[in-house]
Amino acid sequence: MGSKQIAQETFDDAVQENITEFEMDPEEAVREAVQQFESQGVDLSNIVKAVRPPASENGQRQKHQILLTLDALGSAVAGSDVAELPEQLSAFAAQCKEQLAFRYLAAQNGAYPVVFSACQLAAGDRGLLLQAFSTLSALLDGQPDLLDAAGRELLLRSLRERREDAEMTLAGIRCVRHACLKHEQNRQDFVKGGILPLLTGAITQHGSSAEVVRTAASALRIMTFDDDIRVPFGHAHDHAKMIVLENDGLRVLIEAAKAFTDNSGVLSELCATLSRLSVRNEFCQEIVDLGGLNFMVTLLADCMEHPDVVKQVLSAIRAVAGNDDVKDAIVDAGGTDLIVLAISQHLGNPQICEQGCAALCMLALRKPENCSVIMEGGGALAALQAMKAHPREVAVQKQACMLIRNLVSRSRDFSRPILEMGAEDLIAEARAAHRDCDDVARAALRDLGCKVELRELWTGQKGSLAQ
Repeated sequence: MGSKQIAQETFDDAVQENITEFEMDPEEAVREAVQQFESQGVDLSNIVKAVRPPASENGQRQKHQILLTLDALGSAVAGSDVAELPEQLSAFAAQCKEQLAFRYLAAQNGAYPVVFSACQLAAGDRGLLLQAFSTLSALLDGQPDLLDAAGRELLLRSLRERREDAEMTLAGIRCVRHACLKHEQNRQDFVKGGILPLLTGAITQHGSSAEVVRTAASALRIMTFDDDIRVPFGHAHDHAKMIVLENDGLRVLIEAAKAFTDNSGVLSELCATLSRLSVRNEFCQEIVDLGGLNFMVTLLADCMEHPDVVKQVLSAIRAVAGNDDVKDAIVDAGGTDLIVLAISQHLGNPQICEQGCAALCMLALRKPENCSVIMEGGGALAALQAMKAHPREVAVQKQACMLIRNLVSRSRDFSRPILEMGAEDLIAEARAAHRDCDDVARAALRDLGCKVELRELWTGQKGSLAQ
């Protein structure tokens, strides 16, 4: 992905030049312009890669279709033409959903104020407001900076006043999700505005609606993200604690799971959210006490053929295993065998291998008795097979090395059988291939009883060697 940016007009001019100067047909002109800019390291993700209609007879530049649609929507809004709004909102939303470049160009040309005004115009008409919120959601997707304080208040007010309406709740939460992803300030502002009880309340009130439960759980999870690179420190941990302590979030999510025992998509989302809330020892224990561990283990067993679900469940098990008592509960529930099976069955999937090794690593930490169960269940062999299958995946290599170390650090009798599986060569290869693996690989080799050569790294400073 290139790091340089260009304006839409620059791209359009290059396409037009290819057509007029080099007599290319339109499709070829666009392809040539794309290749030209990408070869120069230009990021074209926000550029509409299409031929703009030719200039009119008076020389006036024509607009891309998304801007023509925006103009029509703007005219309907400016004239308060409620009868015309449904068609215009539908057309604009459909084009926004096609690709980020369309909605980015629209946003650059004043789309947000137009859509926000449409939401205000539609306030008294439920069907029209649903359409307006759907359009706002489409526009905000990937563009959370667009939302302003007035838009935030409009969404919060709608979620409060129409909380009994499942469709309206879903439409509002979708807007909130897009506004909070990769935007720390929006997250903090929504939390201050009272979004958390509205989200947990939506799950409780509309517990039979798969889409509401899944989307609200996803929105709760996004509130615990720390994904805005513009902000040095976010409030992810504080938000997670608020969801659990002030809004009974763990109980709400686990109770919701009971209505969707056959819906792997909803259960996967609930698992992913629970893993983000496992930020304290007592929270991990509460998940077990509420029956969350049982549903995770059952879900893993029943959905072994669905890699996305498997990955989320493994991540959740890894998270709750931060509590030493929960480690034992997971092992007692047969979790280790299922984790090993997941790694073996999805050996070609690096994310599952990483999460599986990480979960076993947590279960083995400070627990020699659990190490015995993992060894007997083939956990060490599965980890080494994962290393062999993904030599270039540093995350897989690191987690496997840490698992091997945890298995032998308090149970030296396991060193020989693990070495006989070929561990030394695989760990040495990981150390040589990945600088980030050096410390964990060296520790694993040392605890296996292997001779470890200290690696010396020249720092570029006179007389300075780092090992």
